[in-house]
Amino acid sequence: MNHLHIVSFDIPYPPIYGGIIEVFYKLKTLRELGYEITLHCFDYKGIERSDTLEKLCKKVYYYPRKKAYKVFFNLMPYIVSSRSNNDLLSNLLLDDSPILFEGLHTCFYLGHPSLTNRNKVVCMHNIEWDYYQNLSKADQNFIHKIHFNVESKKLKQYESVLKYAQSIFCINKKDAEYMKQYCQQSIFVTPFHQNEIVQIKEGLGDYILYHGSLDVVENHQAATWLIMQVFSKIDIKVIIAGKKPKSSLEDLIKKFPNIELRKDLPRDELNKLIENAQLHVLITFQGTGLKLKLLNTLYRGRHIIANDFMVANSNLESLCFIANTPEEIQNEINKHWRQKFTFDNIQKRADFLNENYANENNIKRMIPYILKD
Repeated sequence: MNHLHIVSFDIPYPPIYGGIIEVFYKLKTLRELGYEITLHCFDYKGIERSDTLEKLCKKVYYYPRKKAYKVFFNLMPYIVSSRSNNDLLSNLLLDDSPILFEGLHTCFYLGHPSLTNRNKVVCMHNIEWDYYQNLSKADQNFIHKIHFNVESKKLKQYESVLKYAQSIFCINKKDAEYMKQYCQQSIFVTPFHQNEIVQIKEGLGDYILYHGSLDVVENHQAATWLIMQVFSKIDIKVIIAGKKPKSSLEDLIKKFPNIELRKDLPRDELNKLIENAQLHVLITFQGTGLKLKLLNTLYRGRHIIANDFMVANSNLESLCFIANTPEEIQNEINKHWRQKFTFDNIQKRADFLNENYANENNIKRMIPYILKD
């Protein structure tokens, strides 16, 4: 049997942010290798239904996500309870194909009695309660802090539903070990991404780049810290790029003549920025999941300075210069600012990524657990 169901927490096209990039390129690679997919996804952002998904999938079902006021006071986490839908269960029962649940968000029916005899696989992008706990610590808005903290506690309690999965795939090693308390077949599989080949330019660039979705708390926090602690103290052109920056970040950047903001860029323009930069400084204060922007930069960008949290449990530390303090980051900037990126550098990067992070290799690792005989 070469057919499976995928339950996605969002419509996976266009693939414009981390988690949904992972879902789309997994789905795309499965289809390219000849597997049939019935896709179930939740529409809550008003994204137009896509011909691309219709072409890739045997069938696509769309379900409305429930409004917050209807489920917020439920004992179940909001990200789960808002994605319950009787039609989803009915559609999963139309055949006996395996089911791949994308994230804890989609696991409302994972333990349902009518699915007891089905092969059920969960792809975890984070340890969700830990991720929400970190969001609570980072967000300065008091209401948001309370929401993230409450959601974290609900997620930690709800997490035991994963005992109903036959296999769990995690995108970093630490998460895979953690999930073994619920499922012995908890397997580390590197994340899916949009890059098929390494596209790094030889030579030198003339600016430093930090990029990320600036409306995300951890990225706003990282950008602000870098500006205050590092970028404002050097005489080198710096570009901060990303979507939906807060006004406070825009005002901060205006204070420093060497720092420039590029906001809400189309994907191809952002990729050009990545390819032409001399140095990339990528830090995070959350060691959760795996940062797809780091992976994208490794496929396209020259020298990368990253902190321990950014590369945690990823096997990517050998491809970056590791620095954690402002002084360490400045030292690495000074060391590599005029250092050309050579053909040998590109080849070393390509060899590692092709062996460890190719989408097709990932699917081949997963298939024996999903499509069991």
